[in-house]
Amino acid sequence: MRKKNIEYRSSCPISTALDIIGDKWSLLIIRDLAFKGKNTYGDFLNGGEKIATNILADRLMLLEMAGIITKHPHPESKAKHLYKLTPKGIDLVPALVEIISWSEKYHEVHPYAKQFVKQLKNNKEAVVKQIIEGLKKDSFN
Repeated sequence: MRKKNIEYRSSCPISTALDIIGDKWSLLIIRDLAFKGKNTYGDFLNGGEKIATNILADRLMLLEMAGIITKHPHPESKAKHLYKLTPKGIDLVPALVEIISWSEKYHEVHPYAKQFVKQLKNNKEAVVKQIIEGLKKDSFN
C-alpha cells in the first residue's frame, strides 16, 4: 500500500484534527488502544464494529503517518505487528473521556461506560491520570 500525505483542509484546529481523527474508525482504533488493550490488526478487525479490512489498513496507515500510533514487530509472529499510541495519541485520552461522558449523559450506553462515568464523577483527574500513566508504561520503545 502506497503511503499518502495528509492534506489539511485549513489551519483551523478543529478541521486539522478532523482530517486525522474525524471518522469513526480512527477514533475506535484509538479507543481500542487506550481503553481495551487491543494492539494488533486482528484485534481491531474483531472489535465488534465490523470494520472492513481495507478501511482498517487505511486508518492504521493514516494514524501512523499522523504520529498518533507506531507500528512494531510482534515478538511472537513475523506476520503480525503491534500498534501503540504515541505521546501524541495518548494526549487524546482526555478528549475521549469527554466523549464518553457526553454520550453516557444523552444516550443509552454499555454498562461498562456507565460504571466508568461514575468513576469519572468521583475523580476525573485521577482516572485520566491513571489511564495515561498506564499507557506510558506500556511502551515498546
